Amino acid sequence: MIFNVYVAATRQNEGKTVTSLGLLNAMKDYFENVGYIKPVGQQVKLINGHNIDKDAKLMEETFHIGKRLTDMSPIAIPSGFTEEYILHGNSEDLRNRIRESYARASEGKDFMVVEGTGHAGVGSVFDLCNASVAKMLNAPVVIVSGGGIGRPIDEVLLNKALFDSKGVKTIGVIINKVIEAKYEKINKFVRLGFEKRGIDVIGVVPFHPILASPKIKQLLDEIKGELLCGEEGLNEAVTKILVGAMPAHTAIEYFEDADLLITPGNREDLILAAISGQISGISKSYRLKGIILTGGIMPNKTVLQLVKQVHIPVILVNTHTYETAQRVNKLMVKVRPEDYEKISEIKKLVKEYVDIERLIEKIKRYHSNSVQKV
Repeated sequence: MIFNVYVAATRQNEGKTVTSLGLLNAMKDYFENVGYIKPVGQQVKLINGHNIDKDAKLMEETFHIGKRLTDMSPIAIPSGFTEEYILHGNSEDLRNRIRESYARASEGKDFMVVEGTGHAGVGSVFDLCNASVAKMLNAPVVIVSGGGIGRPIDEVLLNKALFDSKGVKTIGVIINKVIEAKYEKINKFVRLGFEKRGIDVIGVVPFHPILASPKIKQLLDEIKGELLCGEEGLNEAVTKILVGAMPAHTAIEYFEDADLLITPGNREDLILAAISGQISGISKSYRLKGIILTGGIMPNKTVLQLVKQVHIPVILVNTHTYETAQRVNKLMVKVRPEDYEKISEIKKLVKEYVDIERLIEKIKRYHSNSVQKV
């Protein structure tokens, strides 16, 4: 028998990939051969001529699962996919592709982690919502939600309702990204709240800043910017962003609490204010790690020469400031195969804060009951 679990979430960026990676690692202590599949993916990367979800690539490079990426990511949604499906799509073709890929990806495996995409209803537009896919693969569900008390309970119950309607068993929830200062309170009350609704809390995982800290080189690659200077600082990690849409004299007080400044290229007053502390040696507290210049606007040559003296990366992009800030913010939660420190921390967090043995017990009970019903 192959055991499996479907990792779903209440919304995007709540920690499905982090949870899936941590579970894959933890399950290796209990099962000889573990596997992974992301049936429907939205973060597409072209690899050897195939559209592959980035998370499938992450899992293969981290664990060397030994299966084809096209089976680990059977359906990756490139731009235009939805429109084409509405006009000409066939749901049974997609469903067959998932079934066949799952059969190959799970061959020789004892345990499969199935990673969903977005909330329970994502994929409905092409008849493959998470609830439908979990039902098709006979996988019990663990729902991941962000930290808090009221919001996680509300959103988990909403998502669980869709899984229930498809006949999919929700075996527990994992509350993720809990702020350290509120951990004890949230851990207590979120468990009590879910217990009253008959839902088992499998884990409450604290937020770790490193998991939301991409390196500037990663930002450069993802936003497809042009590096103007500061190559030596590309390996710096970014935790806090300041969007330059205020007067320079007002912004100065915020530089102490920021790593990256995003501002139009013609805001030379802000650029000079941002580097002034580093040029004069006023304080290491005012040390920015990078600047992104938006709108495709180059600053004055003299200003750029001054920036070069502080040896921080300056990246030029054509997108406007708000759009750039949105894109950077989305990248703050992604994990890439080369993020060794992040991956190591994820493995430790899941092992420490998720009750793996309890989860396995519930998964085995589910599959045992499924066999008896058949």
